[in-house]
Amino acid sequence: MSDAVVGPGAQVFLHFNVELTDGSVADSTRAHGKPARLTLGDGSLSAGMEKALLGLSKGDKKRFSLPPEEAFGQPNPDNIQHMDRTQFAADAELTEGTIMAFTAMDGNQFPGVIRAIEGDSVTVDFNHPLAGQTVLFDIEVLDVILREA
Repeated sequence: MSDAVVGPGAQVFLHFNVELTDGSVADSTRAHGKPARLTLGDGSLSAGMEKALLGLSKGDKKRFSLPPEEAFGQPNPDNIQHMDRTQFAADAELTEGTIMAFTAMDGNQFPGVIRAIEGDSVTVDFNHPLAGQTVLFDIEVLDVILREA
């Protein structure tokens, strides 16, 4: 019996490191000791990432680089918002570089990075923190589960 191969709709359990071109590690499931579970085709992965995973099987290891357009995209100036200080909790520690969770109208949470604080104006960047960067993925496939037909 052959191992399942990553294809459309497959659930992939994997460990990964995301490294920047300077060699620094931006994220790591290994550091947290908790593998990621990704589903191809659900819209959570970029096309470049999905393409790199196709055809892999349990136990496979792969290192690959993705340019910004195939990874987290280019920064979008429309994703930088200027908010009034009163929109934050009175006891919120607002410092440049802090990543905060914000809640959208639909109840979903998403991160924003505090970029500047000038008086009562707080500049928040809602671009992905790795937008505009070429990233190197170092992955190890732990398991592949195919969706039932």
